[in-house]
Amino acid sequence: MTGPGTTVDLLWRAQTYVAAAQIHLRDNVLLRRPLSPGDVKARPAGHWGTVPGTAWALAHITLLSGTGRTQLVPLLGAGHAGVAQIAAAWLTGHLTAARPQFTRDEEGLANLCRSFPEVAGLGSEVTPALPAGDFLGGRLGGCLPFAQGAALASGPGRVIVPVLGDGECETPTTAAAWLAAHALPGTPVLPVVHLNGFRMGAPSLLADLDERALTAYAAGLGWNARTVTVPDDGHEVFHAELAESVAETLAGRRTVLFMRCVKGWSGPATVSGQQVLGTAHAHKTPLTRAATDSVQLHALEAWLSAYRPEELFTDDGHPGTGLATALAVTGWPRLKAPRPAPAPVPVRQQPVSFADAVTTVIRAHARAGDFRVFSPDELASNRLAELARRPWTTEVLAEEVLGEQLAGFNAAGGRGVLISYEAFAPLLTTGLVSLLKQQRMPGACPRPSFNLLLTSYGWHNTYTHGDPALTTTLLALEDPAIRVLTPADPARLTAVLDDAFTSTGQLNVIVAGKHPLPPVPADTLRQELARGVAVWPALSDTQPPVLTVVVCGDLPAAAAAEALPRIRAELGVAVRVVSVLDLTVLGDPAVWPAGLATAEQDFLLGEDAALLVVTLGHPAAIWSLLKARYARPVEVIGWRETDGPRSQPDLAALAGMTAEGLLAAAGRLLKARTRCDTW
Repeated sequence: MTGPGTTVDLLWRAQTYVAAAQIHLRDNVLLRRPLSPGDVKARPAGHWGTVPGTAWALAHITLLSGTGRTQLVPLLGAGHAGVAQIAAAWLTGHLTAARPQFTRDEEGLANLCRSFPEVAGLGSEVTPALPAGDFLGGRLGGCLPFAQGAALASGPGRVIVPVLGDGECETPTTAAAWLAAHALPGTPVLPVVHLNGFRMGAPSLLADLDERALTAYAAGLGWNARTVTVPDDGHEVFHAELAESVAETLAGRRTVLFMRCVKGWSGPATVSGQQVLGTAHAHKTPLTRAATDSVQLHALEAWLSAYRPEELFTDDGHPGTGLATALAVTGWPRLKAPRPAPAPVPVRQQPVSFADAVTTVIRAHARAGDFRVFSPDELASNRLAELARRPWTTEVLAEEVLGEQLAGFNAAGGRGVLISYEAFAPLLTTGLVSLLKQQRMPGACPRPSFNLLLTSYGWHNTYTHGDPALTTTLLALEDPAIRVLTPADPARLTAVLDDAFTSTGQLNVIVAGKHPLPPVPADTLRQELARGVAVWPALSDTQPPVLTVVVCGDLPAAAAAEALPRIRAELGVAVRVVSVLDLTVLGDPAVWPAGLATAEQDFLLGEDAALLVVTLGHPAAIWSLLKARYARPVEVIGWRETDGPRSQPDLAALAGMTAEGLLAAAGRLLKARTRCDTW
């Protein structure tokens, strides 16, 4: 076996060659003859600038992982690095395992080049179907905190190695995650920051710092910095620095490895007289007309030939002896395989308050192990001070960071919950949408559910703290993995939390208020848990309803209970009250697994009763579920924005969530129902 410098150079050249080939070529993929216009794609598409540095980092990380004592788990922060991920996976055979048509020979490489950027449904960006794809890099900034969360659940003998772009370091999520590491002492995460000097269209800010300033920046945040310039310092130097960084990380010293390089190095320096190398023009492929421009065609041939593919591959396109030997010793560990779902945790006491419900269930799951709470500095405000400063609780004042940490913890098999104010939850939107995309992609592994507990409603809070927009956005996605749960009392909250914590593959958003409210009927709790909805007989008339009041959550239940005597007395109609625990039951069963079929709708809601839906969030969220499925008068009362600060009673009156408001809405509905009956 040769030294690491020679071995890793074979890996780097092969990955970079295959990446450049799949962007540009459709035939003659191993340069067995001079390139002709027919060998080249008419419209090459792909991101080139990140490839050389990403391939360099992956080659070294996987070689050290395969030959050392510690498993290194690489994560790619930039989605644009997908072309390098795919190239590496083709070389190792992981791509063939996911897509058999991409065999490790000349025919398989030709198929890959022709298929790129679709790659038989995997796409051109980072994919969970392949190693280094446990984090979906469709957005920038989340990889570092995701790696922190994954490291919490990965166990001893592993280091999580996120490969970050310098542009990512300008995002608030990454910037906050450097500091958030202080809340996770001893977490084995070794970031490799790819300083190639440019974002997509302009110079990056971090790469503009000289080595002294860069070291001071890292040190001020509590990180020890190592810096290597590639390829100038060579493979041996980088490999030694990586090994030292791993040792420091395992010893509990937070270390970051800065990898300086020129954007697009090893590619064309100029194209049509314009500087490409070391500029933003190298971000995507600089040779867009090689199929029709002979100068660009010759430049492409010279570029690809510089990697010496004849030394890398046999005549039939298999890895040559040296490359095959190098590939055989690389290590590509993934995050842990999913663990069996735990059994529901028995709750020995009957919770009588929001705080009792939450703390009782969480303490029980934390005792069972592999469970964590993530929350901003608001646990005491949310009446959950008992959960603060526990060894299994992480508090950082940045929802985006916490959301990524929980997602990474889930990806490594851990279970947990993020607890936040309802008003700040929209900060999680981009990360949650990306998480849902990842779960839908080919090759994604099942994970414990992402659980989000939202409390401190705007109904009870200040003007600036009212925003239920997250649930509105999520329901509009129509992703069947989403559940929006609105328990009406602590007993229901207890059961909902336990169910969510033991579930797999779902995004559970639980909306529950911390303030005490009047009791609600308890006899239908089992039915609500089983089906997500139930008629409350104690509040309903026995005859078929003329008006059905649908309550979604604790405040709506309290408002409806107060309004019912007046509705019956003043309107003189039979009323039924239906409690909705899972909002998605109101949606189309063709989209939502819990959606009510027509027969169930009629049975629960009444065949022709007018519907008054009372919800915690935006009425638009309910309308997105109802659509045009209900051929009867319907009105939805929920959150309304105001023109300035208002008291809670004024806010409720403006929205119509009072006895007077519900009575007025019921009157409008009955008039509309009468008109419908006369048509």
